[in-house]
Amino acid sequence: MLITFEGIDGSGKSTQIALLREKLQEKGHEVSVFREPGGTDISEMIRGMLLNPELEIDPVTELLLFSSARSQLIAEKVKPLLADGKVVILDRFYDSTTAYQGYGRESMPLAEIHQLNKVASHGLAPDITFYLRLSLEESALRTAQFEKDRMEQSGDSFFQKVYNGFEELLKTESRFKAIDANKLPEEVHADIVSVLGEHLSI
Repeated sequence: MLITFEGIDGSGKSTQIALLREKLQEKGHEVSVFREPGGTDISEMIRGMLLNPELEIDPVTELLLFSSARSQLIAEKVKPLLADGKVVILDRFYDSTTAYQGYGRESMPLAEIHQLNKVASHGLAPDITFYLRLSLEESALRTAQFEKDRMEQSGDSFFQKVYNGFEELLKTESRFKAIDANKLPEEVHADIVSVLGEHLSI
């Protein structure tokens, strides 16, 4: 089973992924977790470029780099694990590309980005996507003390468009499950477990 987590910065993806991984392992599931971009030597090298605040990267180049990192992760790690019956959890997947590079950067028409996402994911789609829903105002409060990488320095108007992109995906993708990320972490976790229990023994 492929489970993905999406949301703007500060929504608590890392915390919730760690809690869910522990819960699934307690129930006897073998679980692997990867972040995007990253998860392989090649993908981590690409991640370093993409997040480097000293680099200026053309929007189309950025889109293709994210996609390249994804392709390597899927081919090298994710597809073999799924073929063995494992559970794979991804911290971001191609929905982030749609939201950030499609709605945010407007680097290419959305139809073309959807096609590129399909190619870069080797045709793989998530079984369920948890969208940790958080306001931009709360996101800014939660991340104020952190040093910002290249993507995080993109400005308020960019992140408003990214947020709008996730909201559009929520309307159009039935696998998207909105989770209120304003709650306490243990409450968010309980909501995730409740929803996932309809799809997986947990």
